[in-house]
Amino acid sequence: MNEQQRAMLELERRWYTAQGNKEADIAGQFSMSPVRYYQLLNRLLDDPAALAAEPVLVKRLRRIRDSRAVSRRSAPQAAL
Repeated sequence: MNEQQRAMLELERRWYTAQGNKEADIAGQFSMSPVRYYQLLNRLLDDPAALAAEPVLVKRLRRIRDSRAVSRRSAPQAAL
């Protein structure tokens, strides 16, 4: 894992009460949009090195990601 990936996991260890605060930290620390950050984070969660380095955190983030994916699939589709 590179330094940016380690920093991403460190950021994910923090607890945020407001979404805007986390987005500001993402922009300030990584100089990227939240969308790009989450794309890279999702890729990182599938990396065996991340799992080896932070097993509890990575497993928790995977569970959150997977439950959100299930929710999106089971949500009723809006009429067009």
